[in-house]
Amino acid sequence: MEFLNATYLALFLIICIGFIIGNIKIKGISLDVSAIIFVALLFGHFGVTLPDILQKIGLILFIYTIGLQAGPGFFESFKAHGKNLVILTTVVVFSAAIITFLSIEFLDIDKSIAIGLMAGALTSTPGLATAIDVTQSPLASIGYGIAYPFGVIGVILFVKLYPKIFRINLNKEEEDYIAKMKGHHDKIIRSNFKVENEGVIGRTIADLQIRSMTKGVVSRVLHKNEAFVPKKDTVLHKGDYIRVVGTEDALKRVELLIGPKSNVKIPLGEAFVVQSYLMTKTELVNKSLGELNLKANFNATITRIRRSGIDLSPNSTLKLQIGDKLMISSHKSSVSQISRLIGDNESRLSDTNFFPLTLGIVIGILVGGVSLVFGDSFTFNLGLTGGVLIVAMVLGRIGKTGNMLWVMSGNSNQLLRQLGLMFFLAVVGTKAGATLVETYLQYGIKLFLIGGLITFIPMVLAAIVARMFFKINILILLGTLTGSMTSTPGLAAVDSMTKTDAPSIAYATVYPIAMVFLIICTQILGLMF
Repeated sequence: MEFLNATYLALFLIICIGFIIGNIKIKGISLDVSAIIFVALLFGHFGVTLPDILQKIGLILFIYTIGLQAGPGFFESFKAHGKNLVILTTVVVFSAAIITFLSIEFLDIDKSIAIGLMAGALTSTPGLATAIDVTQSPLASIGYGIAYPFGVIGVILFVKLYPKIFRINLNKEEEDYIAKMKGHHDKIIRSNFKVENEGVIGRTIADLQIRSMTKGVVSRVLHKNEAFVPKKDTVLHKGDYIRVVGTEDALKRVELLIGPKSNVKIPLGEAFVVQSYLMTKTELVNKSLGELNLKANFNATITRIRRSGIDLSPNSTLKLQIGDKLMISSHKSSVSQISRLIGDNESRLSDTNFFPLTLGIVIGILVGGVSLVFGDSFTFNLGLTGGVLIVAMVLGRIGKTGNMLWVMSGNSNQLLRQLGLMFFLAVVGTKAGATLVETYLQYGIKLFLIGGLITFIPMVLAAIVARMFFKINILILLGTLTGSMTSTPGLAAVDSMTKTDAPSIAYATVYPIAMVFLIICTQILGLMF
């Protein structure tokens, strides 16, 4: 295999074969990009080596882009009403770390291999990247490779079997979730009113200040049997009918101001459309949906937001990110205005400014190199992984500083992340492959069993805590478990069990927390031994 001594050929051949194998699905399960590490292990076993600099570049790109994406979700999750979900995530990650600690302390497992087992059991490539950085040993990738397959399959089996073992009626859980969500949204209601009060006749909506006076939003006006979307200068005439959206109290104030409620229908008509818009306006980054004020300005309603492959339920506090796809219902006359407001320019998604990217990485490397000294014997620093991750998360949360846009589109982020991950997995895999056989001969089946325990026990403990202390819908619980295990295949398995977005919302809430907690635990374990 001397021809493989050409570094560039070996690198891209490993990646190419890895993708071929990763795309093979057996009963819906595939290794995806993680297959690269298994190909690299084989190449490394036969003596192929790759330069360390490729590993460092790959690690930096991967961790930095992960941090940029996770930052907003991580910080926002602590503000949301997801305290119980955070507790369950903590149970999963820290119990996995405890099992790892016990295997090092009492089962005589090499520290690097054990930490790699934890990353593989939780199917976390950021965890593997941190393990390699902390231990400075390729043995971590051996542990990852051993534990990863059951980490994928084990989560899928658990979420599929859990409802059957406990005889949970998924249809009822789904109905309960939908009823609860409807109950939440019923706080905003709609009513039609007849314009009768003399004080409003002949005056415009702007003059009446209906929104500020009543907190209700006029969404339609029916004048002489013609329904239309009102503007600020729309004049109300006696006998007109208006539709108003707002809380029950707001609608009571509208009735006092405008006139009595009416059962007259105000048809939607063909003038309304539902259309998707791409958020490409950099000025709107980190602006909330409430700040867009689409309802007041355009009588438009956001029905769904798709971000990084996950559908999010819109709410007034949700912050916008570059590349978000917004489904908006509005009048046809408002489409061009909304498009200009949102950006809706697909070509801009491919534009990546590399100056903020490289500057952020430089700051992360410098922060990771700062050491804190505690006493005479203990020195702590974040290291390359920790420094780059934390800086990326903070910058991702900030979004932009002046004209400097730190974040990037989901497509650009995904491209750089995949590139970094491929380089990283290829190098660490070839390093580990050189000692793979010797490691298996030394430890035997024991590593496989420990990896299985690290996957299975944390999910069982979290499920027990959820059943004993929290009243959590099973769909939310399963989404939380897959997010805590950072298992995208697991989420796909849960999604196939329901038509609701409950698992995806829970997954998106806890995934960044689980990822950060796992990296912290990896750092701590690396410092303890």
